[in-house]
Amino acid sequence: MTDIQKKEFKKWQYRTIIGTIFGYALFYFVRKNLSMAMPVIEADLGITKTDLGLFLTLQGVVYGVCQFINGTFSDRKNARWYMTTALLLCVCANVVFGFSDAISQAITGDSSGDAFLRVTILVMGITWVFNGMCQSAGFPPCARLLTHWVPPHELATKMSIWNTSHSIGAGLVVILCGYLMTHMGRGESHVGAWRYCFLVPAMISGLGALILFATIRDTPKSVGLPELEGTESADAPKDDSDVAAAKEFIVRHVFKNPLIWILCFANFFVYVVRFGILDWGPTLLSQSKHVTLEHAGWLVAGFEISGITGIMFAGWATDKFLKGKSHQSCMFCMIGAAIMVAIFWFLPAGMPSWIYSFALCGAGFCIYGPQGLVGVAAANLATKKAAGTANGLKGMFGYMSTLISGVGFGYVAQHFGWNAVYMVMIGMAIVGMCIFIYMWNAPANGYEENKS
Repeated sequence: MTDIQKKEFKKWQYRTIIGTIFGYALFYFVRKNLSMAMPVIEADLGITKTDLGLFLTLQGVVYGVCQFINGTFSDRKNARWYMTTALLLCVCANVVFGFSDAISQAITGDSSGDAFLRVTILVMGITWVFNGMCQSAGFPPCARLLTHWVPPHELATKMSIWNTSHSIGAGLVVILCGYLMTHMGRGESHVGAWRYCFLVPAMISGLGALILFATIRDTPKSVGLPELEGTESADAPKDDSDVAAAKEFIVRHVFKNPLIWILCFANFFVYVVRFGILDWGPTLLSQSKHVTLEHAGWLVAGFEISGITGIMFAGWATDKFLKGKSHQSCMFCMIGAAIMVAIFWFLPAGMPSWIYSFALCGAGFCIYGPQGLVGVAAANLATKKAAGTANGLKGMFGYMSTLISGVGFGYVAQHFGWNAVYMVMIGMAIVGMCIFIYMWNAPANGYEENKS
């Protein structure tokens, strides 16, 4: 590149990182809002913890499968259009979910009773599953964009900065929904407040989708710049329109790559811990530790905010001390996550909120390292031509974790209590740690190997 091209490339690199951080944070605005609404949905509509857990599981499983499908498509599609369209569809799903009880009332002609409850559960379930399908098209385009705009030796650091989008979106939405739940309902039981947790974030995300579309572009080539040096594998298809060659490359570097499969299995256990806290946090805090919903929102936000620090530190440490070997950082992070969840478990109920915040923030600091770095490892090992597919496959395994963290935790909490949930969560963190130990000697990326 010439000096002028390098300067222009740097500008677009930062614009892409900032734009996708903003855009993906908005996906979380219309996805993790359910966790704050669940305690009041349970009290207001009579929907059980198991049913609420089933919503989380169905959405997670569908999200995972569809993220894999979207990953294979996103490697060959325009990321700008792909990501923006998906976000707008998620906005529509949230609007429908916010009026699900009204839709049920229109269908059954009643506002209570078994028929009303069954139809409401059905409407909510279908809508949240559809939301999961659309949500799954958010991350693969980001993986494609970042591997085209960021060189491999900087990817752990800069993709870790990008991964703060998860925490920014989830943290802000639980604070917003905590405020809405406290001030928008009717009476002390917050009747009807849950619907604002879907309608207000939907409005914000709808406006944000337009900004996202105006900000990002697909690849350096699409703005007249050369591609990154050193990121072309010898066996990579030279022509993006050569579908057969692209498929063969993806099969070889993703589906026949044992390291990608090991990462996928590890990601399952990472996400059990992450979603166990994120999805059940407000309910767990209110029922296990007797924290008010408003304070619970701030505590879960603290979990997310500390995750920002954790993921940026893990990314920096990976490039600085571990030569880009993201999987090695993940092992240390999982040890810390198991310890912090155990500390939180043993804290007695009724203590000041800041004490619980210490343990939750520690857990967030640790678990968000592997949450982001598994994606970095998958992208680097698969190379930029297959980064979307590799991350889609990784995501499918991650969201299959909702079989445990969703309906599994809901069932366990309802029948065996929250102590059993804590024990399962700690066990999952230990298993994940062991898998990362197993792949300790894996290379940092697949580019050098593919050149030989």
